[in-house]
Amino acid sequence: MNKDIFQGKIKEISGEIRKKWGDLTDDDIQKTKGNLEALSGLVQQKIGLSKEEASRQVKDFMSGLDRKFTSGADKASDKVNEKIDKLKSKLSH
Repeated sequence: MNKDIFQGKIKEISGEIRKKWGDLTDDDIQKTKGNLEALSGLVQQKIGLSKEEASRQVKDFMSGLDRKFTSGADKASDKVNEKIDKLKSKLSH
């Protein structure tokens, strides 16, 4: 997930982050301000992981979120495109 999208959706994503790392609070997550390095550090500190393991988990987690958000957007855009095609078809007849 791109950094700007993460920063813009931090409030939406915080619930997913809390599910993954239950020791993190909304306040903790908000303090990271969407910075992945800060989130990795927070995971390292609160969960007790090594720096490398925390970074790996955050990277993997964000990749999973990226797929989740992208697949939903793709489905929505496909539906919109289908409706547009139907409207075009009706107008051309």
